[in-house]
Amino acid sequence: MKQLPNILTLSNLFCGALAVIYILHAPQYIAEFNGVEYTITNPEPVYWASAMVVLAALFDFTDGLAARWLKLQSPFGRELDSLADVISFGLVPGLMLFRLLRSAYMRMPDVFDVSYINLAPALLVPCFAAYRLAKFNLDTRQSENFIGIPTPAVGLLVASFPLIILYNPFNLAHWLQNIWVLYTIIALLCYLMVAEIPMLSLKFKSLQLRPNWARLVLVALSIAGIPVLKFATVPFVFVCYVLLSFVSKPSTGNAVK
Repeated sequence: MKQLPNILTLSNLFCGALAVIYILHAPQYIAEFNGVEYTITNPEPVYWASAMVVLAALFDFTDGLAARWLKLQSPFGRELDSLADVISFGLVPGLMLFRLLRSAYMRMPDVFDVSYINLAPALLVPCFAAYRLAKFNLDTRQSENFIGIPTPAVGLLVASFPLIILYNPFNLAHWLQNIWVLYTIIALLCYLMVAEIPMLSLKFKSLQLRPNWARLVLVALSIAGIPVLKFATVPFVFVCYVLLSFVSKPSTGNAVK
């Protein structure tokens, strides 16, 4: 039982590693262009990687609950949690965005002139995620709420993109296959992860309405959005989360993992 929180944290990491495998496992084929043969790596659907990110988020949520329930919170658990998160919610969304950027460029007429430099901005996401997690472990202000967007929120948002492209609610797939939209998303996510902006935690400290109104509104919007928006509920809830954090102005205190 003493190792239960660590097992759950490592399960988070295991799911993140599986997600990386699903993203990188892409079939290749030969195509001819202007009389020259090229080896093309086809962007394989990353829907299974999206599922692994959701599982990783569940494990990330339950390891903290288990640690508090068993009274086993420790600096070791906090560090292990951050190491797992940087893979599942940093590297995985970065690789997903890398794959989406590559797919978007493949729709352009000058696809064969595209350099990896054009795709490299996607890898800023894991860099900023690692910076944020290292900062969180040393920050003494994030006990009740966060400062900056937590990495699991970023991971879940990006994990919804392949599913949105697959089912295409409200023609959102068109926008997620636009390179400038993807670059803008990357820039915003990197900024929000390290910005000095108080953000809501979803932990309910009490059953009182007044301190929890923003959390309750977010939960209500999430439930109401699912039957209408389907997978587009995830970016909708993400935007609502940011806006509610700005409106409610959550307080910060001493950090406890």
